[in-house]
Amino acid sequence: MDATRYDAFWLWAGVKPQPALAHARRIYLLQGAVVGGDAPRMIAQRPAVPRVRHAELWMVLRVETLAWPPQIDAQLRAALDRWQRAGNRIAGIQIDFDARTRHLSRYAAFLKSLRAKLPPRYRLSITGLLDWSANGDPEGLAQLSGVVDEVVVQIYQGRHVIPGYQGYVAKLGRWPIPFRIGLLQGGEWTPPPGLTANPRFRGYVVFLLNP
Repeated sequence: MDATRYDAFWLWAGVKPQPALAHARRIYLLQGAVVGGDAPRMIAQRPAVPRVRHAELWMVLRVETLAWPPQIDAQLRAALDRWQRAGNRIAGIQIDFDARTRHLSRYAAFLKSLRAKLPPRYRLSITGLLDWSANGDPEGLAQLSGVVDEVVVQIYQGRHVIPGYQGYVAKLGRWPIPFRIGLLQGGEWTPPPGLTANPRFRGYVVFLLNP
């Protein structure tokens, strides 16, 4: 999979910018992580405020717990304000959380609450596990469809493409939610028949890796 053929990318902490970003239309940029424990907190992983003029930005939070104290909401809004004041085109935020396939209703309730706390101009994106396409709770998926603007379904885990991903992706035709496919730079990808004709398919996002 050649990243230069795509126009949307994840840029994670520690990954160096690559030439493919020069023609990006959207960049999902990791801002920080919400970690659990006795006192859940948000840890910034990008000390400098980005300044991107040619692409829209999505602020990404890697989330370990949904038990957010009020200060995390305040930190998130403050970070969005800083990015906006720097002249960036902020499309919204993306929550990267490994929600269990059978607990999507609880996740949807958290996201509904989070969305209500954000300025209405920001959209809400989430990452999704490949298993959701086959075993996701239908009621939970329906609830998500009324809350999030998109789900980016990742066909990889860690630094490896998941074997048999084709069968899972083929089942996305039944999804009620707009979705993108999350690809791994340099990894395998063969689109199933009919994918681009799906009215809810929005394109791809490539997870960039260091050479």
